[in-house]
Amino acid sequence: MNSEADELANEILNFSRNKLLVNLRFMDVALSYHKRLAYEGTLGTDGKSLLYDPGFVLRTYKNSQEEMVHMYLHMILHCVFQHPFIGKSTNESLWNLSCDMAVECVINDLGMNEVSSDRGKKQKQIVSKIKEDLKILTAEKIYAFLKRANYTEQKISQWGAVFRYDDHTPWYIGDEVIISGEGGDQSERQVKQFWERVSNQVQMDLEVFSKQQGDKAGNMLQNLHSVNREKYDYTAFLKKFAVSGEAMKVNEDEFDYIYYTYGLEHYANMPLIEPLEYKEVRRIRDFVIAIDTSGSVVGEEVQMFLQKTYNILMQEDAYFSKVNIHIIQCDAEIQEDAVITNRNEFDEYLKKMTIRGLGGTDFRPVFRYVDQLIKEKRFRNLKGLIYFTDGYGTFPEHRPSYTTAFLFVEDEYDIPEVPPWAIKLVLQHEDITGDWINSSELTDLN
Repeated sequence: MNSEADELANEILNFSRNKLLVNLRFMDVALSYHKRLAYEGTLGTDGKSLLYDPGFVLRTYKNSQEEMVHMYLHMILHCVFQHPFIGKSTNESLWNLSCDMAVECVINDLGMNEVSSDRGKKQKQIVSKIKEDLKILTAEKIYAFLKRANYTEQKISQWGAVFRYDDHTPWYIGDEVIISGEGGDQSERQVKQFWERVSNQVQMDLEVFSKQQGDKAGNMLQNLHSVNREKYDYTAFLKKFAVSGEAMKVNEDEFDYIYYTYGLEHYANMPLIEPLEYKEVRRIRDFVIAIDTSGSVVGEEVQMFLQKTYNILMQEDAYFSKVNIHIIQCDAEIQEDAVITNRNEFDEYLKKMTIRGLGGTDFRPVFRYVDQLIKEKRFRNLKGLIYFTDGYGTFPEHRPSYTTAFLFVEDEYDIPEVPPWAIKLVLQHEDITGDWINSSELTDLN
């Protein structure tokens, strides 16, 4: 490695970072975190180390100072938005393009002369087509849009060349790069947690900064709101409504295999103890799914929500063979109560389901109706009710005897408040439809 070239490259990287620090004071921690490692390639990061090719840095800087500063900011914003920490089983080319698009939209909106680029005009032309469908340009939403649009690999590659500034290969390598830095060993989880803290801090500082800058920082703030929002595990949430009961299943917690195998070995295959046939389990039996069928709720989204809920409930160990699930449709009054007692009935309901109502929104009729069902002993042990809604309606004044959650689908950031006795559960549209990377696609890097 040419030590003179390496020294010059580091001076250029310092210059680029300092240019950004002067203009983006709220990014000081993010811009000063990385240790630098020279490698053969272009410029990139794994979250811990800034990986650079000295020759590439020198050539880029000689061609354009602004291009080098732009490239530095582009790479750091990937970390602030936590793009490198998405799982490795995603569609890499599509995810890489989505991340680059999201970052470039933010940089273009900032309007800094220090990062001006000849590609900006072409980028805005491409993004204008996406903006017709998306109001918020986060990497996740762009990914979902591109996935639905089903663009050809050629188109993805062409757009990638317009938006790409850094090498994303280190995102998918793992600990080999991260622990080779000068700052000591750090696991990928530790690095991810660091950038989570940085993202939250940048968001708080930027909320003050944006008041001074107007709309210039709006896109960046939206990305930070998205990445820092509380993540919900809908599967785990549903299981909180489970109740105890016995199931036909070997109870391995109370079964002693020592006596069992001893009998098989010494008494002509006769076990000294038989496994218990019943095991105490927690599963969902009595449950209410209320659906707001007012005109503001989309029918297709309702069906997708029910399908997702159904898939969770039908998982092994999630429900008893005999259940009592009420699916209640309501706008300003009760429109339908479908009672589901087994898997087949749920299957048939999903096939034939029709949205009924499409009037105004009033949540109170559902609670009055469920309270009446409880009085009539139509439930053995109702643990909870989930109300799928956009939230704009009249809430009950008093807390019911069962746990209640209002589930919203978040496309913007205007979610109504719920009464203090209710749980507010917010999922993204992609969490319901599956257009975004589902949980099976995500790889937790630990």
